[in-house]
Amino acid sequence: MDQKVAVAVVFVAAMFMTIMDTTIVNVALSTLGRHFHVSANGVDAVSIGYLVSLGAFIPISGWLGDRLGGRRTLLSAIAIFVVASALCGLSTSFGELVVFRVLQGVGGGLMTPVGLAMLFRVFPPAERVRASSILVLPTAVAPALGPVLGGLFTTDVSWRWVFYVNVPIGLGTLLFGLLFLSDHAQAGTSRLDVGGFLLSGAGLGLAMYGVSEGPVEGWASADVLATIVAGVALLAAFFFHERRSSRPLIDLSLFGDRLFRSTTSVMVVSSVAFLGTLYLVALFFQNSLHMTALRAGLTIFPEALGVMAGSQVVSRILYPRLGPRRLLVGGLLTIAVSMLLLTQVSASTNEWLTRLDMLLLGYGMSHVFLPSQAAAFTTISSARTSGGSVVFNAFRQLGGAVGVALLTAVVAEGPARHLGSVAAPTLAAYHDGFVAAAIVAFAGAAIALAVDDADAAPTMVRRVQNRAEDPLADGEMSGAAFAPAAE
Repeated sequence: MDQKVAVAVVFVAAMFMTIMDTTIVNVALSTLGRHFHVSANGVDAVSIGYLVSLGAFIPISGWLGDRLGGRRTLLSAIAIFVVASALCGLSTSFGELVVFRVLQGVGGGLMTPVGLAMLFRVFPPAERVRASSILVLPTAVAPALGPVLGGLFTTDVSWRWVFYVNVPIGLGTLLFGLLFLSDHAQAGTSRLDVGGFLLSGAGLGLAMYGVSEGPVEGWASADVLATIVAGVALLAAFFFHERRSSRPLIDLSLFGDRLFRSTTSVMVVSSVAFLGTLYLVALFFQNSLHMTALRAGLTIFPEALGVMAGSQVVSRILYPRLGPRRLLVGGLLTIAVSMLLLTQVSASTNEWLTRLDMLLLGYGMSHVFLPSQAAAFTTISSARTSGGSVVFNAFRQLGGAVGVALLTAVVAEGPARHLGSVAAPTLAAYHDGFVAAAIVAFAGAAIALAVDDADAAPTMVRRVQNRAEDPLADGEMSGAAFAPAAE
């Protein structure tokens, strides 16, 4: 089988599981708390344990992929994730559940960077837009589908199916990968930078713990402050260590690449705004608009349709003609407008207008997802793709965690601002959260102005339209099927 197809199928399925897992579990947290007799604050360990483990193992993923081969590393990570998912569903105590969630994080932390590196190795720069459009399914559908399935399972079946749902997807992906994936091992891979792994894993883990616990425990909490400070200090020590190491775990010279630096920065900021908003709207719809979990999920779902529709427009029409910079700026401005429109939503707002706004949010995000991923690795050599993928995904994951923490903190402070007292979040408090997200999106649009279309020129191509001239008409994939976009 063509490796472009094989890698795309396995990576999309793997990403779908990991991305959906976060939102589907969030919906079930209150049910888990009641089942295991754990407080609302304590049950958050189910999510935090996963995030900390995820952050700790992302840095080593690139080295493992190069050392052991992408196929072996990716399939092993999927196997770990599937086994951990089954064990989560079988948990008989809260402690067991948290331990198995940590194990899930190990698989999730290894999966995405290795899979992305494999994807961009089999797709040359001229096909990166197409490769990035493949990622629309997991990045768009999974976070929106999670609340829908989570609501169905926790309400009508069992919370255990929130975890069991990964098992059939994962087993099918494993079987497909074993049959059709070819291996790739990076020649001359150095020994593991143990010091770098310990510093980066501990630093990212502590930082993600701190920003996740901040909205729950309070930002003035000694534990929160201590973990954030310790995480930042360890990451600073990691950067210093890597600059002096002869065999660094992560190639920090990647940040010297202008296009990689600017597109990664845009992806981080957009993750703060977008993933933070997706988390917040689920709470907003249920707590302030009094929707059921299922109805809230269905109201969020048009976001996925917007991403999918927008990605087709971007990949087939806009990107080859306009390049990444204008699309990124326009997409982030659209996201900001959508978030500001959410500040006008109340219980009396027509539900279909809210869904239309979610569609607009997804459409805007498609103009960020696809161009940033397509352009980011244009000037990165194949040998450095694993390292670049690790950096790109580590910062994206951290951006999502920061987004959830930031917007939750804004909402948590809302009652004190609007009522002068500590109380449950009000409608106005949620609106404040959406304003904060819009401000972040506006900042992202300013950062996107630094992206240079000239650097991304190898990706700005279009498919020839004459079917007789297109090798794909006969089922073949070739760079010759592409031609420079017309001026």
